[in-house]
Amino acid sequence: MKTKLFVITPPFTQLNTPYPATAYIKGFLNTKNVASVQADLGIDVILELFSKKGLVDLFEFSSFRFEVSGVEISDNSKRIFALQDEYIKTIDAVIQFLQGKNPTLALQICQEDFLPEASRFAQLEELDWAFGTMGTQDKAKHLATLYLEDISDYIVECVDENFGFSRYAERLGRSANSFDELYEALQQQPTYIDSILISLLKTKIEAVQPTLFLISVPFPGNLYSAFRCAQWVKENHPEIKISMGGGFPNTELRSLSDARVFEFFDFITLDDGEVPIEELIFNLENPNSNSYKRTFLLEEGKVVYKNNSLKHDYKQAYVGTPDYSDLPLDKYISVIEIVNPMHRMWSDGRWNKLTMAHGCYWGKCTFCDISLDYIKVYEPVAANLLCDRMEDLMQQTGQNGFHFVDEAAPPALMRALALEILRRKLAVTWWTNIRFEKSFSADLCLLLKASGCIAVSGGLEVASDRLLKLIDKGVTVEQVAKVTRNFTEAGIMVHAYLMYGYPTQTIQETVDSLEMVRQLFEAGILQSGFWHQFAMTAHSPVGLYPEKFGVTKATEAIGTFANNDIDYTDSTGINHDKFSFGLKKSLFNFMHGICFDYELQDWFDFKIPKTKIDPDFIFNALEEGNDFTTKPNAKVVWLGGKPAVEHFTKSKKGQTWEMVAFVFHDKKESFTIQTNKNEGEWLVEILKKITVSSGKNYTFQEVKNDFETELEDFELFWYSKPINTLREFGLLVL
Repeated sequence: MKTKLFVITPPFTQLNTPYPATAYIKGFLNTKNVASVQADLGIDVILELFSKKGLVDLFEFSSFRFEVSGVEISDNSKRIFALQDEYIKTIDAVIQFLQGKNPTLALQICQEDFLPEASRFAQLEELDWAFGTMGTQDKAKHLATLYLEDISDYIVECVDENFGFSRYAERLGRSANSFDELYEALQQQPTYIDSILISLLKTKIEAVQPTLFLISVPFPGNLYSAFRCAQWVKENHPEIKISMGGGFPNTELRSLSDARVFEFFDFITLDDGEVPIEELIFNLENPNSNSYKRTFLLEEGKVVYKNNSLKHDYKQAYVGTPDYSDLPLDKYISVIEIVNPMHRMWSDGRWNKLTMAHGCYWGKCTFCDISLDYIKVYEPVAANLLCDRMEDLMQQTGQNGFHFVDEAAPPALMRALALEILRRKLAVTWWTNIRFEKSFSADLCLLLKASGCIAVSGGLEVASDRLLKLIDKGVTVEQVAKVTRNFTEAGIMVHAYLMYGYPTQTIQETVDSLEMVRQLFEAGILQSGFWHQFAMTAHSPVGLYPEKFGVTKATEAIGTFANNDIDYTDSTGINHDKFSFGLKKSLFNFMHGICFDYELQDWFDFKIPKTKIDPDFIFNALEEGNDFTTKPNAKVVWLGGKPAVEHFTKSKKGQTWEMVAFVFHDKKESFTIQTNKNEGEWLVEILKKITVSSGKNYTFQEVKNDFETELEDFELFWYSKPINTLREFGLLVL
């Protein structure tokens, strides 16, 4: 019997773009000619709920709460309930607007008498100044987002306390060492949201009629819904086999031993899904094969882990191009929740997701799960293959925006990809995650910008050199400052992940770290950031060897369900939670270019020590000149066009010289340079060779040798005024 697969992401991840796991799996299955259908039940449930019919049903369902005496309901929910006709009237138009189908509605939304307003709009007065630079469309998107969040608040209070736009019942999936609480929740009657989910799932299962049902669970906020989907299929279609994979089981369920989980699932696979799924298919078609790859299953009432397949994981070149067919790409909703430029990119607009390299080329950070394959096994994809996949996706989706979802994109591969994009003359927009390492020179950043890179995010983590060394980040604060400056000056937005509460971090170091962040924003070289509190995970060096980092695990016991986040005590005894509000509030203001002159003490309602960081530390770091030497193997690339060339004669004090004038046109302006005849004729030829479209990369040494076959003193020419002018307009050394 031929296997047919149904692959889903359960509610909820993002509103604006599908989580890519199912598209990756479908792309791989295409290479094996295996029939599959995928669905994002998250966006399906949201569109069902946030519709005219959805809101009519919602208000009707919740109306009994307003009729029962003794039930406490907030004034905010009473207001929304009273305005229900306004919500029902406007919802379809607002959703269409956020799907990009009804742009003229922005004018009405911005009048601020079209949408009903509840408590979320109270923050608008504070945010008015933040929209000074925003156009009508963006402001309307933000107002429409507040409107949806008001309805969400109503749902949480009056319908389903577990609701959230990008997560559902996340509490049940977080640090769930025991399956008890989740199991108990699954024995209850389905919630209102569950009933919508199950209704949609029923329709799809009946249409697809799969033999194997794959559920991808990337986050804790998808876990409960995944179990609800599996539960319904088990009860109504016991002949369908069900498997769970994805980020959550990969990190959390590696020591699973609770047999009750297999009342819902037949299999749970770990790490890269291609071979495990291929083996599941083979097992279904050949029931006696008993060959599995990284798979949990139940045998004789006991959970067993089988990894007896002789198949190796596929190289990245052979996993196929992600396939987004079946997903309603025109129905995703772009929202602007908060005025953070990087968070806006995550929630606004649809991105094709791709990976430059499997794993992390650095793979040393001590807070990271570097013992797991998704980080540990590093394998880059060739730039020409990446570009092939980009072109395939652009043709398939009609969209040219790409988010490379790497742990940390390798600089050499980013350079190769940028050159390939420029050679193919592709008009694309892309962004990714990086390490702030010194390879990101000013010229490399200019190249990335020219290829369509608009933003990077990277971990500054703790802005303290002692802790960066302990983290094994391989960077210093000074180096981060120079790299963020290079990106910023090239016109690429920079977002920094910031961390507080790292093991042995002192209060002084937290204060000093905040001062470093203040200076980076004041210097204008960071545009966005976010503070995360350190969490100790089981598969990181800190979790594996806590004694090396001055922390003690609260317990050595291993849970029967999820095991990743670990409770611990830090030898410093500091309560880092208390810093959270002040760090985040200060950052919000710094991101908007204000409050740099505040004392750091002003952000906290408890006494903190004065910073020990020189007030000009970042300024001085940026003043240090860049190393001006050029490595012989550096690539020399010309991004500009073909110049108009004119020979002329120059006379002075009775002497004449033959000269060459070059007129160049770039996108913004035209400029001219002049050289003597011999150097000019050489320059005409070398620009043809090193132009980005030539297909061959020339090294600095090759360019020098070429010059010196007929001319002398290359260094004098290289540092001359004409070449300096070309360096400003796209002559790059990489």
